[in-house]
Amino acid sequence: MISLDEAVTARLESHGARFEVLIDPDAALAIKRGEFDGDLEDVIAAEDVFEDASRGDRPAESDLKEVFETTDPMTIIPEVVKRGEIQITADQRREMQEQKRRQLIDRIARNAVNPQMDDAPHPPDRIERALEEAGFRVDPMEPVETQVDDALEALRPVIPIRFSEVTIAVQVPADRAGSAQSRIRQFGDLEREEWQNDGSWVGVLTFPAGMQNDFYDLVNDVTSGEAETRIIKDKDDLNVR
Repeated sequence: MISLDEAVTARLESHGARFEVLIDPDAALAIKRGEFDGDLEDVIAAEDVFEDASRGDRPAESDLKEVFETTDPMTIIPEVVKRGEIQITADQRREMQEQKRRQLIDRIARNAVNPQMDDAPHPPDRIERALEEAGFRVDPMEPVETQVDDALEALRPVIPIRFSEVTIAVQVPADRAGSAQSRIRQFGDLEREEWQNDGSWVGVLTFPAGMQNDFYDLVNDVTSGEAETRIIKDKDDLNVR
């Protein structure tokens, strides 16, 4: 579980009743997008459903059964998040925005180069100053990964910058392909894909070179380490040898 200080409130109003749960903000956004595959117990501050979380008041069991057809909190919590709204205070928003701003700067610094200086890296403080000059504002409610492209577009008129990219082929075995490929294909630009005769899935993705470890972590996680990967130069080659 997480601490109360780390949690935000997700609220659903239905059938004249209000239901609130306390959850990690990033996990709440992942649940809303249908992308959460972790352990719910690890991202909540209380294994409970409230009528008013700030006071600790709980809704009537009859209201829970009417709206959710159960009184089990672990079943209800993701439903409240998916169907309700995420409530954050001004302080929480500022903290989340600053945290994601630092993550964004770090991500860009690890992947971006200066093409006018023999592809020398940009120091984080230079990127930070350039983002401020460009007037780019980080959205605290969006994953850092989805904001990188917009940040680069904002930076290009201010400093010479580009991402060094890598292209990797990945083959996922048939018994993992159905669920795993939907997660993997979202990681970068999907150049090619092909379903093999044995039911396995092969995809070729291009993404910033500095994100290779993140990619391998994702692939290992969604395939339990059973996928094969290979860095390639020819994007027409779908075979993983």
